[in-house]
Amino acid sequence: MNSPLLQLLVLAGIAVFLILRLKSVLGTRDGFEKPPASRNGPVTDTRRDFEVIDGGPDHDITDYVDEGSDAAAALAEMKRTEPSFRVGDFMQGARGAYEMILMAFEGGELSEIKPFLADDVYETFAEVIEAREEQGLTIEADFVGIRELTLQNARFDETTGQAEITMKFIGELTQVVRDRSGEIIEGSPTQVKKQKDVWTFARPMGTDDPNWKLVATDE
Repeated sequence: MNSPLLQLLVLAGIAVFLILRLKSVLGTRDGFEKPPASRNGPVTDTRRDFEVIDGGPDHDITDYVDEGSDAAAALAEMKRTEPSFRVGDFMQGARGAYEMILMAFEGGELSEIKPFLADDVYETFAEVIEAREEQGLTIEADFVGIRELTLQNARFDETTGQAEITMKFIGELTQVVRDRSGEIIEGSPTQVKKQKDVWTFARPMGTDDPNWKLVATDE
């Protein structure tokens, strides 16, 4: 149950962010931008992903965080605890999940992603959706892609085996908010916004539970 493929698929259920009035919870947007000249989906990650050879650096770690950093040490401990874990797989899973989970939130469909959210995070998301519905607001959004995906920090508790990975996302999307009458009160269907988010995911390593959960959100 701990294969890299399974972890990749499961991680695709945890990259969540809010679109309405949650600057303090899930980041900020930086105005409008012209849509890219061409885009065929999310940008692919071109970083190398090699095994350690003859005691050299593990590029599966050093391609994402500085060699010798606390984050690198934590990721190394995760891999020692669970040899099938790969940072590159985690990163790719997060990239693919960004669009899927955003669209689930936009449609008010939290049931499918509830297993991948910490209880307090789920409650916050549910409250926002409920408030949106009470105000008669609806959202129409299209995901454009991810401009930046960065592993900011990692921590590992050797006593409990609990791993935490903090990610920074900069996504691009078009989004409009309509009132009960169908009038647009925010956003544009043709202009692209940048969305900045910093999330922390957690999981007990070396267990049969492959689920990473979103445990904290921040700007």
